[in-house]
Amino acid sequence: MTIDRRLFLAGAAGFATAGVASPAVAQAAWPNRPVRVIVPFPAGGTTDVVARILAERLQASLGQPFVVENRGGSGGAIGADIVARAEPDGHAVMMHNLTFPFTTMVMEVAGRRMHRFEDFAPVSLAVNVPMMLMAHPSVRAANLKEYVELLKSDRSLNYNYGSTGPGSTMHLLGEMVKKTGGIEMQHIPFRGAAPLVQDLLAGRVQFGGDQLSSSLSHLRAGTLKALATVGDKRPTALPDVPTVRELGFAGMEVNGWNGIFAPAKTPPEIIARLQGAIAAAMATEAVRTRLTGMGAEATGSGPAELQAAVDTQIRNFRPIIEELRINPEG
Repeated sequence: MTIDRRLFLAGAAGFATAGVASPAVAQAAWPNRPVRVIVPFPAGGTTDVVARILAERLQASLGQPFVVENRGGSGGAIGADIVARAEPDGHAVMMHNLTFPFTTMVMEVAGRRMHRFEDFAPVSLAVNVPMMLMAHPSVRAANLKEYVELLKSDRSLNYNYGSTGPGSTMHLLGEMVKKTGGIEMQHIPFRGAAPLVQDLLAGRVQFGGDQLSSSLSHLRAGTLKALATVGDKRPTALPDVPTVRELGFAGMEVNGWNGIFAPAKTPPEIIARLQGAIAAAMATEAVRTRLTGMGAEATGSGPAELQAAVDTQIRNFRPIIEELRINPEG
């Protein structure tokens, strides 16, 4: 399938139009049992924390437990595959982030596709969380430009970079930094943000990145160093951190997000009810305050906004992934 064909399917019709639900499923009361919220990363990262905040509110408003399950591995692809194969009855959903389009494309380009974009129905872009590039404090660079200049001037530095898994956002960005800057780094894939941050703090990894919430306290304390944000604007929580575009790395920009997906063919009534409950949760002062403290912005917008974020990444980064031939094994 070409990129134009996939964008047509995903953008013009929506992931959720990849089938028609049976009347029995569509008419069943929902939710009528616990809902599994698959987080395709280990506990402790941004996606996991946001999922748990949201699950607590959804349980209160919809009257059934929303149980977060951490199913990490392969840059989030393993957890995504579970949801892609789940029954489309609204009792298994996925909280993912901006890595989702990247891992899916990387797997596809490498001929290792586990699932397709059309296997999912977007429900809600729940929050925006900036994606950060950061380093251990011992690195003699104040920003990404200086970091690249450091490695170019001293080829004896055997630095590596960590990511949240093969094909993840940071895996792609790390390879782009290498190519654009003309430098060498070894890729160290982790199963999620929490173990990546721990190795960054310990200095076993010199460079890495993830969404801001997983590292904000460390960046403020100076135990990690922010080199840039890849978003289109400086993060509100860290306004002194420049964007990659400001530093001369145009083409790397991608806005961070976390969103809820359901399996394709999930009835539109269920998607609408779930999206409404998410929007209501994100509108509460308690949730907004908690998320703001993490460097996140509550949105709770609908399927169209989430789908647009995915489509933008496909359009902007598919050619880069094809050129770099990112290894899905790391």
